[in-house]
Amino acid sequence: MKYWKVICHYGHVGRRKEISVSRYLETDSSCNVIDVLKIVSEMPGVKKGKNIIHSMKKAELINKEQYEHGKKEEEKNLFLQRLRNFH
Repeated sequence: MKYWKVICHYGHVGRRKEISVSRYLETDSSCNVIDVLKIVSEMPGVKKGKNIIHSMKKAELINKEQYEHGKKEEEKNLFLQRLRNFH
């Protein structure tokens, strides 16, 4: 398995505004950054643009401990809580 920290651009926070949120993904070992970009671009609330690159600011490989810590942080994120409850 591979673990990723991805900083996503979320929209719907005002006209021409966005918020950047760290998300943590677990993928199989064959995934690369292009595959991660495709996953991110299909996530609800992620900013869409003419180019799918606009949906992501940064992606980096992390270890399993960082992933598990990040998933706990995601649960505390008020923006993500609201997004999950809306959808």
